[in-house]
Amino acid sequence: MIIYNVTVSIDSSIVEEWLHWMKTLHIPNILATGCFLEARLSKIHGEEDGGLSFSVMYLCAEQATLDDYQLHFAPKLQAEHQQRYEGRFAAFRTYLTVIEEFRP
Repeated sequence: MIIYNVTVSIDSSIVEEWLHWMKTLHIPNILATGCFLEARLSKIHGEEDGGLSFSVMYLCAEQATLDDYQLHFAPKLQAEHQQRYEGRFAAFRTYLTVIEEFRP
């Protein structure tokens, strides 16, 4: 299992509009690629002044599927976000390989 994590710090003046866009358009468009099993949107606590931070975790079955997403879908979807919110956000992406899952 691979987790593709996108951390976004967004200007506090547009948080509600950004969250609405993420929930209704951006995340559904990413899931519609068929590359991910699910997505989780979370608020990060302890953010810096002037902005709020969020994490979007996309779960993917294998590295090859994530590579396909990066090659064929990510450039367009990231450009849409960049154009819509230019100058009002900062983002970084991380990739995690799940070694083992533990449940009670």
